[in-house]
Amino acid sequence: MDNKKWVATLIIGCFLLLQNLAAQDWQTNFEKAKNLAQKNNNNIILVFQGSDWCAPCIKLDREVWSKEDFQKLAKDHFVMLKADFPRRKKNKLPAEQEAHNKSLAAKYNPNGYFPYVVVLDPSGKILGQTGYKKMSPKAYFNKLNSF
Repeated sequence: MDNKKWVATLIIGCFLLLQNLAAQDWQTNFEKAKNLAQKNNNNIILVFQGSDWCAPCIKLDREVWSKEDFQKLAKDHFVMLKADFPRRKKNKLPAEQEAHNKSLAAKYNPNGYFPYVVVLDPSGKILGQTGYKKMSPKAYFNKLNSF
């Protein structure tokens, strides 16, 4: 491999590595999220979403969760917990995860709202809730942090 190809490969590899490091670290297990929150003295952001059918859920992911601004702000303040309810067969969750998400919904989202964002203290007590709002990642972070 000549030097130009080697340098290009190295640059691309570093870019992909940094991309993964900046990605939001989503939990899918409530007990693990609670343990992390208690260990780090953080609140939990529990997000109920339909990742493959709910247009406002997809917008919230695209406009807030996936933005680097939000990820940097949330990193040291929140444990992010996702309860997804996909409908397409190709996105079907394992039965155990589906049952886990349904039990979370029974407790924290009995009305079945999507998207539904619940802010919990480290023990699982509800501090506040919201849904999709058209606002910047920083404004959304501030709203969640205000609970």
